Amino acid sequence: MTMGFLVPPAASAAATARPYTVQQGLDALVRADGMPAALASVKDRQGRTRTYTAGVGDLATGSKVPRDGQVRIGSNTKVFTAVVVLQLVGEGKIRLDAPVDTYLPGLVRGEGIDGRRITVRQLLQHTSGLPNYTDYDLQPRDFEPRELVDIALQHEAHFAPGTKWEYSNTNYVLAGLIVQKVTGRPLAEELNRRVITRIGLRHTYFPARGDTTIREPHPKGYDRDSATAPLSDVTEMDPSWAWAAGQMISTNSDLNRFFTALLAGRLLPAAQLAQMRTTVPAEYFGPGARYGLGLVRMPLSCGGVYWGHGGSFPGYETRGGVAADGRAANVAVTIQPTDPAAMKHVESVVDTALCADRTASHGAR
Repeated sequence: MTMGFLVPPAASAAATARPYTVQQGLDALVRADGMPAALASVKDRQGRTRTYTAGVGDLATGSKVPRDGQVRIGSNTKVFTAVVVLQLVGEGKIRLDAPVDTYLPGLVRGEGIDGRRITVRQLLQHTSGLPNYTDYDLQPRDFEPRELVDIALQHEAHFAPGTKWEYSNTNYVLAGLIVQKVTGRPLAEELNRRVITRIGLRHTYFPARGDTTIREPHPKGYDRDSATAPLSDVTEMDPSWAWAAGQMISTNSDLNRFFTALLAGRLLPAAQLAQMRTTVPAEYFGPGARYGLGLVRMPLSCGGVYWGHGGSFPGYETRGGVAADGRAANVAVTIQPTDPAAMKHVESVVDTALCADRTASHGAR
């Protein structure tokens, strides 16, 4: 079972073969790449949304894929966490360039690791050098966030803070702990009050610790131990091992609403949104990719870029974001691709949706 719930390296999809519709892309993910199910939601510049499905929602029963069903969104959660941190920056309660020790005194110590030398900005941008706790033998169970930090601190720093970029889920667990320390409230409450309720995300939530279920209609998620092993149902799982870095549940349409609101300035003051969009190279996400404070900037095959994140969680993979013209797209599949080519195909559907002729009709089923 892959426990990174993150984005493996992949190239930007070429979208020269036109017309190639979103529905065709999803059908190919099921037919050629062996995904049990694929779902997509596309919002055009006028705000009209189309949803798409392919495959089956439950391999045991052959049931249909719920249209715009809920999925575990993995590291898209990081963007929600970063938004709350940056709102607190705007309120003067957190300083981006303050040391982590300002808010969590004495907590971040280890071999080559010192919270007095790591800033909040470096956490959000993955330039802290902190080890990634999910790189180690982590079995899903009921975790306290500080337990996750402790796993990371058993290993030495990967580099001096601010000298390199490297993805680490540990950064966002610490960011979530800072939110709780500064506000005096659970992270889930702050996410709900400051983001989810504020912009009307009716199908998005931060599941309670120990809650293994997905509340609303959803396709089941699957995993396999090897390329030839049978698929196993991993839908129900305690997600507390992911916490502020990857615990949330949502739908493709809600993710489109979230990223659209964020990039339109409805969640952050202009100064903090500008900080969020200030990027460094992050080729881990693919050629030309750049990482801001919780946001990924990805090139489009048709020119321009889109802003989003993506996420992996056992049983689910999501990709998507918002282009400059306001078009938004998110895609989910119900297994984590292990083949880099299959991962590129998932990203290709996002590229297709965001690069499609704005007047074309992509008749959803």
